[in-house]
Amino acid sequence: NRCVNMIANLFNAPLGETETAVGVGTVGSSEAIMLAGLAFKRKWQNKRKSQGKPFNKPNIVTGANVHQVCWEKFARYFEVELKEVKLSEGYYVMDPEKAVEMVDENTICVAAILGSTLNGEFEDVKLLNDLLVLKNKETGWDTPIHVDAASGGFIAPFLYPELEWDFRLPLVKSINVSGHKYGLVYEGIGWVVWRTKEDLPEELIFHVNYLGVDQPTFTLNFSKGSSQVVAQYYQLIRLGHKGYRNVMENCRENTIVLREGLEKTEKFNIVSKDEGVPLVAFSLKDSSSHTEFEISDMLRRYGWIVPAYTMPPNAQHITVLRVVIREDFSRTLAERLVIDIEKVMRELDKLPSRVVHKISLGEEKSEANGDKLRVTVKKSDMEMPREIINGWKKLVSDRKKTNGIC
Repeated sequence: NRCVNMIANLFNAPLGETETAVGVGTVGSSEAIMLAGLAFKRKWQNKRKSQGKPFNKPNIVTGANVHQVCWEKFARYFEVELKEVKLSEGYYVMDPEKAVEMVDENTICVAAILGSTLNGEFEDVKLLNDLLVLKNKETGWDTPIHVDAASGGFIAPFLYPELEWDFRLPLVKSINVSGHKYGLVYEGIGWVVWRTKEDLPEELIFHVNYLGVDQPTFTLNFSKGSSQVVAQYYQLIRLGHKGYRNVMENCRENTIVLREGLEKTEKFNIVSKDEGVPLVAFSLKDSSSHTEFEISDMLRRYGWIVPAYTMPPNAQHITVLRVVIREDFSRTLAERLVIDIEKVMRELDKLPSRVVHKISLGEEKSEANGDKLRVTVKKSDMEMPREIINGWKKLVSDRKKTNGIC
């Protein structure tokens, strides 16, 4: 209860002096999202039943940038239609206007993301709230908002305290946050907090007293250890507001060091935003010869695991690399990573291109086009791999010559 109260206060929950916050500790984001979604679904169903209306086609509106495993799992397990707002190049979060357009009488909630998995960007929850307030007034609906703050919930209160995304907005009814991301606790702890007791239907809560006192429970995984809850409580007390702010500010400063280092190479576009989760998402300015996947693969030889991935539908032609800055990622590591990326880029420049152009995929032919003659020659199936292998052999050979023991 003390952990929940402290987290609820971070999210500006409207609590009285003697009032206890409503929330639970979970094993992570997936369970937290499922519990919050289940509460929205049950509350929507109860209202529809009381009005004598159909209640068998619930839906939830999200952006295509949501954590796919969590939200798709919720939608599939609890038979809720997932309506996704598609992304576009240069805009990798949910558009509030498009989201509100997709809302109908069967929408149990709109889910906003505070800290997109793809580029760390915060969605505009305030604009979403304001637009949804207007639509609710026009239609007579009361569609609420859930904020998935798995990454940003322990960042925004300390780095961006003036940003309105939490319970200061009237339609935000529940928020989930991961303790094992920026809550500074090891893996296996998440939290979900509701605005008021009325937002969590009592029928979903079970009460047991076989341990001597009444204990309410609202979980999906039954018995579990309490070590992560203890660890979260310890960190909240030990660090306090000032300590968490210092940690997050240090993460942000190291993020700036890494971003500026990558910008100086003049080889990358920065996809992440200044305001958001401390991470750097970036893509190649010129991917005609080599790809982000090659960079990711070669960085492993230097001890770095930097994921490369494509964006969701409507922006799937964009590939990015992502580096998440945690409390143990120092300025020295940020500078070292930039140096290693520069080494990888120099090595790639020496290698034959792995990108197969359309011109080399066609049959050998010539076409007359006015006064111009274009000749397209296809390399054999053996020539391309052989060229790449020879390039790698030369690179390894050159390294042996320079790295020998004297």
